[in-house]
Amino acid sequence: MKFGILALLLCVSPLCWAQAEQQEVRHHGMMHAMEMQHLVSKTARLSISNNSASQQMTVRVGPLNLPAHSEHTAVAQPPDFFLAIPFDGWLIAYHPHLVDSRGHSLPNRLLHHTAFYDTARPDFLCSNKDEHIFGAGGEMNDWPAIPGFGYPVRKGDRIRISAVFANPTPKNYPDVFLEVRMDYKIADSTQSPLQDVYPAWFDVMGCGDSGYTLLPGESIKAGQFKLRYSGKLLGVGGHLHDYGEWLVLKDTTTNTTLANLAAKTDLAGRVLAMPVESFAAQGGVALSKGDVIEVTDAYNNPTGNPIDDGAMGIVVGYFLPDDQAAFAALRRKPNH
Repeated sequence: MKFGILALLLCVSPLCWAQAEQQEVRHHGMMHAMEMQHLVSKTARLSISNNSASQQMTVRVGPLNLPAHSEHTAVAQPPDFFLAIPFDGWLIAYHPHLVDSRGHSLPNRLLHHTAFYDTARPDFLCSNKDEHIFGAGGEMNDWPAIPGFGYPVRKGDRIRISAVFANPTPKNYPDVFLEVRMDYKIADSTQSPLQDVYPAWFDVMGCGDSGYTLLPGESIKAGQFKLRYSGKLLGVGGHLHDYGEWLVLKDTTTNTTLANLAAKTDLAGRVLAMPVESFAAQGGVALSKGDVIEVTDAYNNPTGNPIDDGAMGIVVGYFLPDDQAAFAALRRKPNH
């Protein structure tokens, strides 16, 4: 597939803005590395390619050198990067995969996790965080398009891209890239607009850091969120680390189980895939302002030892608010 290279590597902007952007990239990258106790990669770069005809944009982070049997804390990780959105419109799907410099596919397990954040908006469940618009781990789930819906963006919105790699395999991988293809639709006055939907991240750690220490044996952790908006949940997927078994999302106010997501694992307990449940065909699942939503994960760590930062438990879905104006008002005013 051929893509026209945008005239940006980290961003397109006047020189003074670019210098400020680079400083912020370094700041976030160092903070990210310090928080995660990671070394910072000197080779990783962000590149962006765009095919405006097919309305597909691909971000590429790398290369990373991943020696065999390397935990994520022992790998030099990329700093956080920033993508400047070049259009007004909607992001409608995300397709992640790992490749080498020749485009050959690499094992999904080399990705510990990645996260994309829209710095123009706060998360509607956790206002202390930027809006988390996409994420993936070793299960490498696609985020498929839902016809008629999309995540609204404006030209100049800045997407922060964080990625963490590891290599639990016995083979060295010295040339690893994360690629995420994003399908989008440009706003066009001659066509009907998409309905705006927003990602809802239900994390067992609430609004704190997602990673936590995985204790030996069986364990369960739960987090709760009180909704400040009414709307419909159109579908959900899940994210667990190795030795994770299942995730459950429940509306405790109505005593309704919204989703049961069982991990597909190998005999060693490594997570291979997580299911995606869609509610769009029936118009979504209605949630009311004030409802308490609980997410619960289950792990079984057979190693006999605690694993630092070894677990996450997240259910994420698309939320269609009843009051679109209230959600639009969450957008931060640009700095001048």
